[in-house]
Amino acid sequence: MHFREYKTILSPKNGMNLYRGCTHGCIYCDSRSLCYQMEHAFEDIEIKQNAPLILENQLKRRKQKCMIKTGAMSDPYIHLEDTLEQTRKCLEVIDRYGFGLSIQTKSDRILNDLDLLKSIHQKAKCVVEITLTTYDDQLCKIIEPDVSETSKRINVLKILKDEGIPTVVWLSPILPFINDTEENLRGILDACIEQKVRGILCFGFSVTLRDGNREYFYAKLDEHFPGIRRKYEETFGNSYVCTSRNHVKLMQIFEETCIEHGILYRPEDVFAYLHQFEKKTHHFSLFEE
Repeated sequence: MHFREYKTILSPKNGMNLYRGCTHGCIYCDSRSLCYQMEHAFEDIEIKQNAPLILENQLKRRKQKCMIKTGAMSDPYIHLEDTLEQTRKCLEVIDRYGFGLSIQTKSDRILNDLDLLKSIHQKAKCVVEITLTTYDDQLCKIIEPDVSETSKRINVLKILKDEGIPTVVWLSPILPFINDTEENLRGILDACIEQKVRGILCFGFSVTLRDGNREYFYAKLDEHFPGIRRKYEETFGNSYVCTSRNHVKLMQIFEETCIEHGILYRPEDVFAYLHQFEKKTHHFSLFEE
């Protein structure tokens, strides 16, 4: 790991990434792509120096509260979070200034900050976004080797449901010839229904590959799925989007299931929900002291 100084933390759309790089080892990770111009090895995590202080300086100048988003490019709960608590310290700032939070992760480490998630949600709005790609824990350990397996992430959804914190699931990516099956989709959807997720983000049953992450992905296919790389090369060539041959059938199942159970599924509707800030008003009772 190494530290680097930054002048700002928040993007123009109120997103933040506290780390650059990741140690979760997901074989398909788009953040490895060369277009992001990372000047260090992907697993050599870059830590944004004094991130909580910079965030506080930005938030205290804001006249209008909003949702703060984190987790898009680098998981906020990578292994270093256990010792650095970079994410926790920033959540404390968000909580202190009364902003909302939309946080995306694949790790059950997020439960270490359950107290802050609850506090933020009591004052404003907190939404936890959990990525689920496969219902099979054994397959999960291959394609996402160094992160909480699916069953643990589903348990996170359950705990958050019980605590009254809304959740959204990212059903992405789906890898052609690997996890693009009806059985896998229905397993994930059943878990989402049971845990009463507010929405599911699905951009198609596909994976994106470009320079940087394609080479890593293919190397892992050769290691764990002999013969599958050849299918990718013959089917997709150098295409950016590699869409499953089962896409139409799976999308129909996905949409029908979400409609039946009142789950937001259109990306524009899910993102509108994630971006909508809600300030909570405390209603005093005559019986309160």
